[in-house]
Amino acid sequence: MTSALDVRVYRKDDEEGVVALWNDVFKKPEPRNDPRFVIAKKLAIQDDLFFVAVEDRAIVGTAMGGYDGHRGWLYTVAVRSDVRRRGIGGALVRRVESALVLLGCPKINLQVLASNAAVVAFYRRLGYGVEERVSMGKSFVGS
Repeated sequence: MTSALDVRVYRKDDEEGVVALWNDVFKKPEPRNDPRFVIAKKLAIQDDLFFVAVEDRAIVGTAMGGYDGHRGWLYTVAVRSDVRRRGIGGALVRRVESALVLLGCPKINLQVLASNAAVVAFYRRLGYGVEERVSMGKSFVGS
């Protein structure tokens, strides 16, 4: 029997489980997306918007949010491949959404690779729509 899912704020002792999950889900990250680098950066800014999903004392998912006072962001949503399609991703997204709404956030943005149709469909089911925008970025790490 599987224990109940617990979606909670990240704790320092979650690091190894999160690193293992992200290394499995996000293959070959760019230097700016190295798990330990990302964790350290998130813990320095809005660490209360970093959530983990725990089941049977194991990290099975993550989600992070950010809010700049104008727009919110949802990112690093990851669910272990063997437990997908059980509502874990949706629970994580809803937890970030709730936290951002409590902060007064009027809109949440996210980015998905255009080639990742399954993830686009996942977010559509959660009420997100594709917006006609050009996503641009500039990296200062690992250049």
